[in-house]
Amino acid sequence: FLINTLSKAYPSVVFAACNNNRICNYVVVGAGSAGCVLANRLTEDAHESVLLLEAGPKDMWLGSLRLSWKIHMPAALTYNLCDDKYNWYYHTLPQAHMNNRALYWPRGRVWGGSSSLNAMVYIRGHAEDYNRWHREGAAGWDYQHCLPYFRKAQCHELGENRYRGGRGPLHVSRGKTNHPLHKAFIEAGRQAGYPFTDDMNGYQQEGLGWMDMTIYKGKRWSTASAYLRPVLSRPNLKTEVRCVATRILFDGGRAVGVEYTQNGQKKKVFAEKEVILSGGAINSPQLLMLSGVGNADDLKELGIPVVQHLPGVGSNLQDHLELYVQQQCTQPITLYKAQKPFHMVKIGLEWLSVFTGYGATAHLESGGFIRSRPNVTHPDIQFHFLPSQVIDHGRIASKIEAYQVHVGPMRSTSIGWMKLKSPNPLDHPVLQPNYLSTDIDVWEFRQCVKLSREIFAQKAFDPFRGPEVQPGPQVQSDAEIDAFVRQKADSAYHPSCTCKMGSPSDPMAVVGADTRVLGLDRLRVVDASIMPSIVSGNLNAPTIMIAEKAADIIRGRPPLVDPGVPVYQPPTLETQR
Repeated sequence: FLINTLSKAYPSVVFAACNNNRICNYVVVGAGSAGCVLANRLTEDAHESVLLLEAGPKDMWLGSLRLSWKIHMPAALTYNLCDDKYNWYYHTLPQAHMNNRALYWPRGRVWGGSSSLNAMVYIRGHAEDYNRWHREGAAGWDYQHCLPYFRKAQCHELGENRYRGGRGPLHVSRGKTNHPLHKAFIEAGRQAGYPFTDDMNGYQQEGLGWMDMTIYKGKRWSTASAYLRPVLSRPNLKTEVRCVATRILFDGGRAVGVEYTQNGQKKKVFAEKEVILSGGAINSPQLLMLSGVGNADDLKELGIPVVQHLPGVGSNLQDHLELYVQQQCTQPITLYKAQKPFHMVKIGLEWLSVFTGYGATAHLESGGFIRSRPNVTHPDIQFHFLPSQVIDHGRIASKIEAYQVHVGPMRSTSIGWMKLKSPNPLDHPVLQPNYLSTDIDVWEFRQCVKLSREIFAQKAFDPFRGPEVQPGPQVQSDAEIDAFVRQKADSAYHPSCTCKMGSPSDPMAVVGADTRVLGLDRLRVVDASIMPSIVSGNLNAPTIMIAEKAADIIRGRPPLVDPGVPVYQPPTLETQR
């Protein structure tokens, strides 16, 4: 009572006192794409104190963007995929339908989370994804209630309209290279019969066009840059880094704090109001299970006392798979030379001095969405075009002048799960996505290859087209394409849905529409894990939206809503395009 009363009059003094006693209003676990948003929005109320815990380090060394160029230079994104400095470096179980390959899952472990590691593509998904969420039990999470929070977060360089935001902290831009291969890809799509879309995050997702990116003035614009570092001076916000949360502290069915390890020491912090998990689709369910919240039988097998039986924790795991269709380029205009040591030094020096040039983009500047077949109501295949060749997640250097399209289905029906390997918080959990376990998923990938080849065969690529590198001209039959997919498809790094948001009557729901964990008090999950089902596109923008909307829910504010927003409908569903 004393803390709550004094905090309204003397927030900075009280927060200092609270921190000495390891007490604050909110404890947020995870300074990633969602956690940074919450830290910012919750501390806008001066009487609320927040402690933000992050397992990794800060995103700047000695306070310098330039010294942390591997994070902040957009073109350097593959560096942090090659080691575990800022990366949890997860791997799945061997996949039975993918030649028993264990797939690599990088996830951010640094301020900004995966928004400090990703390819900076800003894609929201389709309006129908959010209407589907509402039907799946996430009441109030339909498109008319989500679009205002996308706008609230965003500051688009092209200005605001009914779909785009212009005053938010998250800067979004379009590519600046004007590369002829990007132009060829968009024109080839038009020649193949697909529409051009001038904003795949706006009225019309369907079609090919220029992609939005979270890059600002030549630098990666992560949630740490957009939301966290600008408010570090607030007296009611404290951050801790290199601290691994080991369990949630409960008093009966009420969350009261978090236990974590830091510098080899076990520590505890207590929350006067709520504990909020924002560790992402792997770490949030992992922490719940370590704390006794999950499938009771699984927890008992590991000797973990059961606090709440919620069998949905770790279930409903969904991800996007993708593969690369690669074509050799007959002209020396790809990024092949840019990856040679002399040119890399030149590019790096330009970026370090003025934040411009080839280092100031991730080069995924064009892409698009199409439908795989007739009678599909909205796009279920996504393209990212790159004027370069990528091998093994960028961990192996490009070998030839080539370009490629990343392509994959958006709403696969294969559903997986994750479980604890042991009660040790440092052990990576067991990840089973069950990729390609349904016939329709296999068929959709076959379509991805065929439709990508069709685009690359258009007249726009005639000046550039060399031999096909991957799958290769020897891969033609359905059986040969399927074998190629099993050997070469890989994760697009979009794990989600492992703490499903839904109705309390849904036995697999973990949180309600208010983001509170069902059956427990003062505990929420706010990140990509609470998606009821995966959206049709990249996940960073939707995760930021989730946190923006959740912040209003936590603060007791009325939800933003924009009814009747027009959304493109194909003129006919009788044809694929």
